[in-house]
This record gives sequence, C-alpha cells and structure tokens, in this order.
Amino acid sequence: MGELNLQVRRIPRHLQKYVVDQQYEKYTPINHAVWRYVMRQNHNFLKDSAHSAYIGGLKSSAISVEKIPNVMDMNKALAPFGWGAANIDGFIPGVIFFDFQGNGILPIASDIRKLENIQYTPAPDIIHEAAGHAPILCEEKFSEYVKLFGKIGSKALATSEEHELFEAIRTYSNLLESGKVTKEEIDAAKANFEEKQAAVTQISEAEQISRLYWWTVEYGLIGTVDQPQIYGAGLLSSVAEGRSSLTASVKKLPFDLQTVIETGFDITKPQPQLFVCDSFEQLIEAVNEFASKMAFKVGGTEGLDKALRSNHTATIQYCSGLQLTGTLSRIIKDAKGEAVYIKTDGPSALAFDNEELSGHGKATHRDGFGAPIGKLVNIQRPLENFADNELTSLGIELGKECTLNYESGVGLSGIPTKLVRKNDKLLLITFTNCTVSLNNEVLFQPEWGSYDLAIGHKIMSVFAGAADSEHFYEDLEEIETKALVTEELSPLEQLYGQIRTIRENGSSELKKDLLAVINVLTKNFPEDWLLRIEVIELLAKLDILAEKQELLKAQLERIKHLHEEYSVLIDRGLMLATY
Repeated sequence: MGELNLQVRRIPRHLQKYVVDQQYEKYTPINHAVWRYVMRQNHNFLKDSAHSAYIGGLKSSAISVEKIPNVMDMNKALAPFGWGAANIDGFIPGVIFFDFQGNGILPIASDIRKLENIQYTPAPDIIHEAAGHAPILCEEKFSEYVKLFGKIGSKALATSEEHELFEAIRTYSNLLESGKVTKEEIDAAKANFEEKQAAVTQISEAEQISRLYWWTVEYGLIGTVDQPQIYGAGLLSSVAEGRSSLTASVKKLPFDLQTVIETGFDITKPQPQLFVCDSFEQLIEAVNEFASKMAFKVGGTEGLDKALRSNHTATIQYCSGLQLTGTLSRIIKDAKGEAVYIKTDGPSALAFDNEELSGHGKATHRDGFGAPIGKLVNIQRPLENFADNELTSLGIELGKECTLNYESGVGLSGIPTKLVRKNDKLLLITFTNCTVSLNNEVLFQPEWGSYDLAIGHKIMSVFAGAADSEHFYEDLEEIETKALVTEELSPLEQLYGQIRTIRENGSSELKKDLLAVINVLTKNFPEDWLLRIEVIELLAKLDILAEKQELLKAQLERIKHLHEEYSVLIDRGLMLATY
C-alpha cells in the first residue's frame, strides 16, 4: 500500500478518490490464461496489421504477453513518455475519465473479462485498458492527441438524459460481465438501458465529442482506406473485432469530423463501419476544430442553455474572470432570448483563474447563487474596469445605500460592504440589506443575508465540472477498494496453475505431471477448451506424448460443437500452439 500511496500523491487531489488498489494477487491462473490467449492471438495478428508503434509500445509500457501487467510497473514505464497509469474501479464518469487523460494519467480498470467473454466485453477490463490503450501512447503525436482530447473532453457538457443513460450502460455492462446474476436481472438492466437510450432526444457536445473519441482512440484506423492500420484500443484488445476490422465486412470511411460526430455507436455490438485518418496530426486539428464550437469557447446564452440542460455541476465564467461553479437551475431571458439573470441550486462556489475565492466556497453558498448579466443603464464601460475611486461616480461607496439599474430591467438596492478584486479586476461587490428584482419578481431579499453581486456584463465560457476541482470536490467520498476475497482455487484453476508453473519453471517429472493433468482434465472437465490448448502447446514445444496431443485435439473437436464461438477460438488457439 505504501507504493500505492506514493503513486496516488502524484495524481491531482480531486482524482485521487477514484484510485483503488489493483490487488494483483486476486488474479487466478484462469485469469492469466485468458490474458495470455488474447495477447498471443493479438500479438500474432497485430504485428503486421497495427500501427508500427504497437509492438514496441507493449514492451515500453511494461506489458508482457505471458501475464497480466502490474499497474504500478506500467506507471513507472510510461513516465518517460509523459504518462502515468492509475488503477480505477471500472466505469467512471466521462468528465472524470477525460480529466485523468488530460493530466497524462491512463485510468485502468483492474478486472479482467471472464473466459466465456474472451473475445469481447463491453465492461472496462485490463486487457482493453492496458494492452489496448497504453502501447500507442508511446507514439509522440498520438500521445499529444489523447492528452489534448482529455483537456477538451473534460469540459464537455452532457444533457441530464445522457447522464442517466451512462448510469444505465454502466449497470448493464457490469451485469453482462458479472456471471453471477440471473437472466431476469440482465433483461431488466437491458430494458432500462433501452428506455434511457430512447429518452435521449438531443445530441449534446459531450455525446458528439464521445463519438469523436470512440471512432479514433477506441476504434480508429490510420493510413488509407485501402491499406489501413489499427491504432484504436477497442480493436487492439479484441480477438474478434481486431481481425474483422480489416476485412471487407467492415466498411472503411475516410476520416471526416462532421461525419464522425454525426455517427453514433453501440458498445454492446461489433462496429459496422470504421474511420481511417491520414495521420495523428489530422486528429489534433479535428479536436481543436470541434473545441472551437463548444460552450467553453463560445460562452453566452448558448453555453448557459447547455449547462441548464445538463443539470450537473458546471462552471460559468464572466468577462471579469469571475467563475461560478454549481448546478444551473434557472435562466431568465429578455425579449431577444438573451440571458439577463442566472441562478444555481445547491452548493456553489466562486473562483478566479481556477482558484476558489477565500470565503466563497460551498459552505458560504450552500443554497445556490444568483447573478445578473449585462450592462448598467447608461454605462458602456465594463464595471470590472472601474477603480475604487471611480465607483463613487456610480454611487457605489462602502457603507452607503446605493441603487444599480441594469439595461435588462434588473434592479438592485442595498449597502455595499466589501469589494473583491483580482489582477486589478473588480469581481464582486458584497451588499447587505439588499433587494434584487426584475419585472415585479423579487430575486433576492434582505432576509436572505448578504448578496454577492457578480461583476461582468457577458459570459465568456461555460464548461462541465468545477473551476477549482481540488476544493469543490474535496468532501466527496473516496471509492473504497473492494475487500480482497481470497478463496481456495477450484480444482480446474489448480490445473491451470500447474500448467503455468510447468511452462515457466519446468518440472523434474515432466511427463508424469503432464499425464496427471491430462487425465484429470479428460475425466472431470470435458468442456474446458483453453487448458487443453495450453497443454497441447507444451507437448508440441517439448515434442513429447504425441498420442496425448491427438487425444486432446479429438476432445477439442467435440468441444467445438458446444458453442458457436468455440470453433474459431479453438482453431486459432491450436494454430499458435502447434506453430
């Protein structure tokens, strides 16, 4: 745990709560066999069909074909490339996922797919997160793209319906991988997922940028439509889709930003088409182009509308530099449809340059925050540029009653008691005995306490998450590492363990030990195909027990008929086992 604590301290504080211990000892011999089968298959195929950085990237990122990687080792190995790795607990919110990557940290889910899902799992697992994502990060331009994407993606605003859909997808995917639930539970989760999916009627900037991520970082091809190479993590980590992606059965389209963000995807099914980029530089240009139209760049009423639809924590930045973080609950607009007053509900905070203003955290603004937008009547100069002595011309003097009237019709009367400035900009004026109103509606009244008037006549930026994440999220509970349950290995797991030991360390009674495994496998486990392949591999390599090799192959021929996927899995396994 000491090494884990040292690793966690290097991660931004607001992300530390998502980091858990990998608990490497939890992996069983079958888990390692699943890893080894997938990696051997993929390594054999991808050495000729993946981006040239892939094979070297495996070694550079401390990933071995033979066993599941230790995330601590990966964290150290990725450091020379400007990256680190952290173990997380499965699905995390998209904003948080991108935030990790924007900070140069690869979040890795430690669970591994079950043998029955060996070709593909929609739930995050270490084969996808480690072997899929890490190797190509060693390529300089791709690394730049993923970091840039993380910084931009973490600001994207989703709709409230999309947030609910994410939770439904997480539940459904985890149940599919669990193996410990009933068909009724899976059907119920699927129905809920489909219901939430149908409720999404607007495509947000978060959905659009997630599509860009999906069709590039997850399922991207590079080169030409006629001769593409694989770089997407979903293809690099899937036994089935990696191979099929380069066949004629999957349509190849030249990368085009508009087409990509208009193309949805289903994480539970193979992808019917893929996009081929010319270079990673093309992707960098594309994500920057997309960012130019996002709320954090555009701001204004358009950005505020997106934050309102999100119904989640967002940050609103005024032209003065003042940043308001909270859940936007109301926008009052004028006759032209422009925002003139905004209100957040629940804990809110004020910041400048992404640092919380002293005395203006969630404890102070626990019930929300309200503020006007726009210019004062007959005052064209931005209020934030007025010096203290110039404010008196507007009737603003500390301790003296004053009235402010906005062009929008918002009116304020009260006694100013404090001014807050940063970098010579006026950010806040605190009033007591204050009343704020618009068209006969009282927006703030003296009984509610002090009123902090936000200064700024227009909104420059609106983005998901908090301005000062370290402070805003400091009271959120950490994700607890699941208690390590050490169960005695099953008889089948023990057999897998014996073969692994023999392969790695040899045996003083080699034939005797292998014959014992073969006999138990034949008698007690007539449906297990993977261990038979591992045994055949050993026998073929050592050139011994030819008759037992034929026996196991005959058993595998029968096993092929037990499941529609077994024939391909077994044939490909035998091809490498006897190569």
